[in-house]
Amino acid sequence: FLAFERHQIMIFSRAIVLLGLLGGAVNAENLRTGEPAPLSEVGVEHHLDLEVILENGERELFPLLPGTKCPTGHVCRSRTVVNTGASPLVTSLQSGLKAPLKAAMDWQELNNDMITVVKSDDYCTRRKAMARAAGMLAGVAASTVGAPAYAAETKVVKMGSDNGQLKFEPEKIQICKGDSVKWVNNKAGPHNVVFDEDAIPDGVDQEAISMTDQLGEEGDTFVMSFATAGEYSYYCEPHRGAGMQGTLVVQA
Repeated sequence: FLAFERHQIMIFSRAIVLLGLLGGAVNAENLRTGEPAPLSEVGVEHHLDLEVILENGERELFPLLPGTKCPTGHVCRSRTVVNTGASPLVTSLQSGLKAPLKAAMDWQELNNDMITVVKSDDYCTRRKAMARAAGMLAGVAASTVGAPAYAAETKVVKMGSDNGQLKFEPEKIQICKGDSVKWVNNKAGPHNVVFDEDAIPDGVDQEAISMTDQLGEEGDTFVMSFATAGEYSYYCEPHRGAGMQGTLVVQA
């Protein structure tokens, strides 16, 4: 069991490394060729394999997606392969995973997510696809990784700077739809979070997302999730006159 677990962790770790490289090093415009191909389509393609030095010093080759340029500062090897329509990384994983996880894997969904990671120019779309792919490789149920909340994150905003200034830090943040923001009472309280009803997306209940009560103790928090894309303006009611205001941008 322990050997199996270590093997899955290694496969999962390698996939995450490649997902990070692909997500950050590829120009999506060069790969925009429409919807992911069905796994049954066949053809001959030229691919690059990325040479990676593992922690134990060994060198291994990992396949990059078609059309992907070799990341700057890395060594790649060229090869010719028969294309089955799958991401080459998916093909590699199919031969490397142990039977229980391999049998349970939704390979088409994994293939689609891997391609989305490098094809999409939208950060939130890439992040969700990467989270789903990583979850499936870790053996998480498809119903779980498919839930909107699975890829959600929480960003922190300080209420009052570390040196005591009356400001939100950072004053402007961007999150993805479904993410949460945690405001932490840091310095120079009391503070609260009140959204401007004239500067939030249409249909959003201003009272429901605001915290009119004041946080008096350092370390007290207020957490709110946001499901509607758009720009939100908010302020600290006791210190609005001092310019303590913030902006939240929720991306679709």
